[in-house]
Amino acid sequence: MVAALFFYLFAAVTVASAVMVITARNPVHSVLFLILCFFNAAGLFVLLGAEFLAMILVVVYVGAVAVLFLFVVMMLDVDFVELREGMLNYLPVGATIGFIVLVELALVVGSWVIDPASVQARGAPTPAGVTNTEALGRILYTDFIFYFQAAGLVLLVAMVGAIVLTLRHKEGVKRQNISDQVARTPATAIEVIKVKPGQGI
Repeated sequence: MVAALFFYLFAAVTVASAVMVITARNPVHSVLFLILCFFNAAGLFVLLGAEFLAMILVVVYVGAVAVLFLFVVMMLDVDFVELREGMLNYLPVGATIGFIVLVELALVVGSWVIDPASVQARGAPTPAGVTNTEALGRILYTDFIFYFQAAGLVLLVAMVGAIVLTLRHKEGVKRQNISDQVARTPATAIEVIKVKPGQGI
């Protein structure tokens, strides 16, 4: 009874905070709601017996990724008004993709049947004599190694995309040009000024 109460509590707060992440107008508030969502998801992992995943979610995502998001949002001079100007141009495409995702979710939920064996396996999530971390490592690096590597590539592309979207070149700032430095000659690097006697430079 107590486990079910905590499950519904964590699940409700997780869903509510996830909705606030995408509906909050202030980006800083969105990141704070994202941190709250991560903490409650970690609580759900603890209830499922996956303590290692809960620890990774708190240490990696809350301690590194979410804090990094907050640092980037607060430190970079990102003009969010300018980014939202072209949002209406992509609204039809976004609405179409959202509708397709909703249809797929409806098909999955409609055909979803709980396997009785999975209910029994929930009481013993790991084999006897094997820790949770060891069991997770065996699964990730044997059966799902290709999916694990593909997830790493997706995160790499997302990181590059975030850097490209937030990069702003300011005018009037001197930047290093390697090709100009390598191709520099004494004629272009040195300026000889002849000063007549009695005159200043």
